[in-house]
Amino acid sequence: MKKITVLTALLGGLALSSGIAQAEGEFSEGSNAKEFGFIDEEQATFSGKVVDVMCELSGNCEDNCGNGERLMGIVRDADNKLILPLKNAQLAFNGPVDDLVPYCNKQVDVDGVLIGDVESYGAKFYMLQFIKEAGAPEWSKANLWTAAWKARNPEVADGKGPWFKRDPRVAKQIEATGYFGIGHEADEKYRAENE
Repeated sequence: MKKITVLTALLGGLALSSGIAQAEGEFSEGSNAKEFGFIDEEQATFSGKVVDVMCELSGNCEDNCGNGERLMGIVRDADNKLILPLKNAQLAFNGPVDDLVPYCNKQVDVDGVLIGDVESYGAKFYMLQFIKEAGAPEWSKANLWTAAWKARNPEVADGKGPWFKRDPRVAKQIEATGYFGIGHEADEKYRAENE
């Protein structure tokens, strides 16, 4: 819980200090994005430049926006606000980095849904559903994550169970810090108390 609170405070502070999208409204006209019924959800379509968030905020930049290893954002043309796309169009909660990397430092048109309670989190975050290079006639659906994950993990891609139970990065993290992220002793204590 402490980590979630710290993350929420960090993102809220980041939103206030860097011009990350807060109250919106005027970007819903012309959107074809599907709404899901989230808190303070609204359709939003706009144009902007795809950026590496770390590079944008700190000047710590890598080639090709880190090749998928960094959080990506969109600096919206209309108001120069940094929009944080944290989800793609797939039903599972997958990130949009694989959909954004091909557009690193390019102008794009996007369509999706802004989500979040500004009072609680200090900002709204973007669920990217469609993307295209600025002015291009055809939209691409933002749904590349699953295929990209399978290509990165061919040795476990066709296994049984949800992807995260087979993901080598997840297994490595659990091995290092336990299931709760606070050490194997905490895992053992939980098991002993809940068997």
